[in-house]
Amino acid sequence: DRTVVFEVKADATKIDIKRAVEKLLGSKVQAVRTSISHGKFKRQGRFVGQRSDWKKAYVKLRDGEKIPDFLEGA
Repeated sequence: DRTVVFEVKADATKIDIKRAVEKLLGSKVQAVRTSISHGKFKRQGRFVGQRSDWKKAYVKLRDGEKIPDFLEGA
């Protein structure tokens, strides 16, 4: 599969992500999907806190493009 998953800034757009990946990896991007993961509520004794929300980007590379070696199996 040619899909790579990254954690990105919450205000990053799909276009920003596409440009950054193409610049960093040197591979052409076919599609970008994003999802927001909401932080879990955690208790510390009687106190309740919440972990931070974060954004995930699923980047699909074009046909013929290779995932760089340093991301392989990561």
